[in-house]
Amino acid sequence: MCGIVGYIGEEQAAPILLEGLEKLEYRGYDSAGIAVYNGTTIEMMKSMGRLKILDELTHGGATLPGTVGIGHTRWATHGSPSDVNAHPHFNKDKSIVVVHNGIIENYMKLKKKLESKGYEFVSETDTEIIAHLLDYYYKGDPLETIAKIMHRMEGSYALGIMFSDQPDKLYAVRKDSPLIVGRSSVGNLIASDVPAVLKYTRDVYFIENEEIVCMTKDDITFYNIDEEELEKTPTTIEWDIDAAEKGGYEFFMLKEMYEQPQAVGDTLNPRIKDGNVVIEELGMSDDEIRSIRKIYMIACGSAYHTCVSAKYVFEGLARIPVEVDLASEFRYRHPIYEPDTLAIIVSQSGETADSLAALREAKEHGIRVLGIVNVVGSSIAREADNVMYTWAGPEIAVATTKAYSTQLIAHYLLALKFAKARGEIDDAQMAEMVEDLKKLPGQIEMLLENKKRIQKFANRYLATEHVFFIGRGLDYAISLEGSLKLKEISYIHSEAYAAGELKHGTISLIEEDTLVTAVATQEELYKKTLSNIQEVKTRGAFVLAVTNVGNTEIEKTADYVIYLPKTNKYFTNSLAVVPLQLFAYYVSLGKGLDVDKPRNLAKSVTVE
Repeated sequence: MCGIVGYIGEEQAAPILLEGLEKLEYRGYDSAGIAVYNGTTIEMMKSMGRLKILDELTHGGATLPGTVGIGHTRWATHGSPSDVNAHPHFNKDKSIVVVHNGIIENYMKLKKKLESKGYEFVSETDTEIIAHLLDYYYKGDPLETIAKIMHRMEGSYALGIMFSDQPDKLYAVRKDSPLIVGRSSVGNLIASDVPAVLKYTRDVYFIENEEIVCMTKDDITFYNIDEEELEKTPTTIEWDIDAAEKGGYEFFMLKEMYEQPQAVGDTLNPRIKDGNVVIEELGMSDDEIRSIRKIYMIACGSAYHTCVSAKYVFEGLARIPVEVDLASEFRYRHPIYEPDTLAIIVSQSGETADSLAALREAKEHGIRVLGIVNVVGSSIAREADNVMYTWAGPEIAVATTKAYSTQLIAHYLLALKFAKARGEIDDAQMAEMVEDLKKLPGQIEMLLENKKRIQKFANRYLATEHVFFIGRGLDYAISLEGSLKLKEISYIHSEAYAAGELKHGTISLIEEDTLVTAVATQEELYKKTLSNIQEVKTRGAFVLAVTNVGNTEIEKTADYVIYLPKTNKYFTNSLAVVPLQLFAYYVSLGKGLDVDKPRNLAKSVTVE
């Protein structure tokens, strides 16, 4: 989710690079840098912090002469935010420079190989591996070299590359991370997103997977990974700047929902090796995992809801007792701290005040702490004993979507790791569940394509005053998140209940045409949930049901049914959340509200 900009033409490159990076600030970043060929060497300037610092250091780019260059705004994934870890990155003799968006999954393997060949690394990033890998294979043909490293790198990447001995050329590559090329009257540009080039052109080429671009100031040539030349047709962009920042989506929340398949894949894929789960950053041996006798899961808001889901998954798969706590309550209930306990603190920002306080409380009592956070170098990441990053990228909308989904993935991976170490699942079971995990990005994408049907349903309930979400087991956990999504962006009163609790008081609130969203994905509880649906239908409720494909019997009772693709019962929340997110979004949109910035809410709660 970082920002790449590149330029080659007749104008001075540095000011154009800085302008382009400014247009990509909405994507989120922690450092920035630019590199320009000055006629003799490649000169670089980079800095941690806001782009304004880099602008001041270069006097708006004036101190960096040259008409070809690349720039980058970094959102840290490997290595904390710092000047050294900021992009661009050089090879050993500073003759090759690269900027990179994405994640190189096999970077440790490549790093060890390069170190054995005498290469030294100055940063903690996976990107520096690319610069040295280019150096290792370079024999004077950039195109051949780029194709070689593409065959050797696993993961996602968009690259901007300069070679000092090819001063009239700029190269770019794409695999699973966005990249565009713009042709203008003042030169040619590359960028991560459309806003960076709109000042100069509205004619852009969208680069496809495993394509390579070679640009001069006058020409653009496209190649596939086999170095065969390609023909591409430009697209004319009609969006204004505001719409372009959102990728053509009306709101960031919808854009971020559509980024969930990529974010889930980025969090999942680097931790799956040969059909097994490998979490190097966990820092725990199998013996240490087996010694754990209890887990505290502590978080706030949507992150807390992922912990409620995780309790069912951990206890079901790994057979470890789990207590789930709201961070704001954890300290004040004087929990019993026992040996061989692990505390898992979950936070998108890594700065949530209550969660940070709970972390410190646990550590003061000698409890080992694992952080699950999205922001590298955040307070929770620094203070936890170990940290597992979710790679959702920056999230602009206040209501979380992709950060929530990646937290679920982190929990699944940990649960499988613990279950295998404790002997609760065998190799065959692990392999089967890993295959189900690998299918989730594609299944989420399929559910997102159902948006028009959900929008049509949501428009019926724009004026409703009360909505209830019900489910049992894991379905109760996802009901909590569905309810929160609806109330926080639509301002409709909404509550989630364990379905079996309805008759203990809540069912008295059900009256004619009350909307009840019933989630029924857990097959062993399916018939019981059907009975609960019948109970609310008898009292006049209108029922929206979310269930697994094949459960057509539910149509006899529910008024409207959304079917989910088949997956392991422990992973259904990753799918069930998608229609609930879309429903909340379209209700808010239909009411004319600011979906991205709901009233009274902040993205990161940094006070208790």
